[in-house]
Amino acid sequence: MSANAAAWRALTANQRAGWTDLGLSMTRSDSLGSSYTLTGFMAFCSVNNNNVAAGNATVTDAPALVTPPTILTAVVTLTAAAFSIAYTVTPLAAGSRLFSFVSPQRSAGRAFEADLRLLAVSAAAAASPAVLLTAYTAKFGVPVVGNRIFMSFTTYLTGFQSGPLVTSAVVA
Repeated sequence: MSANAAAWRALTANQRAGWTDLGLSMTRSDSLGSSYTLTGFMAFCSVNNNNVAAGNATVTDAPALVTPPTILTAVVTLTAAAFSIAYTVTPLAAGSRLFSFVSPQRSAGRAFEADLRLLAVSAAAAASPAVLLTAYTAKFGVPVVGNRIFMSFTTYLTGFQSGPLVTSAVVA
């Protein structure tokens, strides 16, 4: 992220103006539900941070705004020995990737989680299911029966992410 922030300083005035225009088209919501648009710097960092996470090259010129399709359904298989997500639409469109965000293990009684971390990015045009057990175990340990894990799934395309499909499951 810091490399992308530093790269902003090397852009030309015309490139910054392009990013500013793009940022005005990108809407987000804050924690109170109020909508706001991004600055050019925020749009530049958002697109390029997504590109880096997907393993793609960063861009200096603002791309056209793209809204990737949202994941429609996710069926979670979660045990101490299996963690996979069967999702639709499958396979993903050409160039699209699945971003899987997960939480650490929590009490099964918990109903909300704000600490979701990027766990895995699929290959382009990947087909369902996404198998996450190895990556999850490496990051958070073996899932413990009775604990809840929160998940969020987005699709990525050319620097932009779709809206999230958010769910959770208790380890069976």
